[in-house]
Amino acid sequence: MQSKISFLFFVSFVLAMVFSACETTIHPTLQSAAPVLVVDGWVNNKYQKQTILLSLTQPYFDDAQPVGVSGATVTVQDLTDNTLYSFIENPSVPGSYEWTPTTSIFGAVGHDFNLTLMVNGEVFIASSHMGRVPPIDSITFAQDQNFRSSGKIRYTGQFWAKDPIGVGDTYWIKATVNDTLLTLPTEINTAYDAGLSAGGEADGVVFLLPIRRGINPDRSNRTNNPSPFWPGDSVYVEINSITHAAFNYLSEVVTQTNRPGGFGQLFATPVANVSTNITNTNPKGSQVVGFFNVAAVSGRGQKFKLN
Repeated sequence: MQSKISFLFFVSFVLAMVFSACETTIHPTLQSAAPVLVVDGWVNNKYQKQTILLSLTQPYFDDAQPVGVSGATVTVQDLTDNTLYSFIENPSVPGSYEWTPTTSIFGAVGHDFNLTLMVNGEVFIASSHMGRVPPIDSITFAQDQNFRSSGKIRYTGQFWAKDPIGVGDTYWIKATVNDTLLTLPTEINTAYDAGLSAGGEADGVVFLLPIRRGINPDRSNRTNNPSPFWPGDSVYVEINSITHAAFNYLSEVVTQTNRPGGFGQLFATPVANVSTNITNTNPKGSQVVGFFNVAAVSGRGQKFKLN
């Protein structure tokens, strides 16, 4: 009996030490690192201004806006028809390099593109392919029947589209709800053909339900109005074609940023830099992070009205 009491006392002592340790506030000192070039090069064929952003990384705990990189030369060449697109820096927005269509949109489906950046005497390059996208047939809303037992009303939305026949199409589905683009890690919605990943045998069919419902905003933090949609809400959905490398990049972004914390983080994927398709032509030159992708886009909007 004495040994059992001693063991229970030991367990209680260990648990007390663990929980007291969890309450300790620490202020880690991080080593400073040299700023690295960041490239935000997501271009598409919508008839609107296209922008490539160049900035520098900053310390982890620095919540200021990233510093834009001025004075660079930014060009994208269409390797299929040899068209050269020059992106000119906006004098009012340092680091924002822009190209505005006048008579035609940027690029064409099936074409290949090269990005060239000349920054502070160094040359950085990347390549992309503009894949195809299916049209969005419709967007529908419905009451969530699985939620009725809670005594609350919950409405969800979904889009309807069919992946074209031919294995290997990859997409980024973006949703804008009431003029707000969904950007949370849990709201990044990608598809490989009509499925969630390669090898899913979902080619040439309607997008699977988790992808179709990926347009629902995460309003779980709203205690008084947690339903993703309410009558009167509007949603605009876009399907953007992305390369396989961009698909993997976005998957890594979700893994590295969707970290709710807590005990589960002990077993989570270690924090690491995500991949990039941008390289310095000088192997011994400066590092670079970010991504370049040229997308074709199909879109459709819908306002939620009760019949």
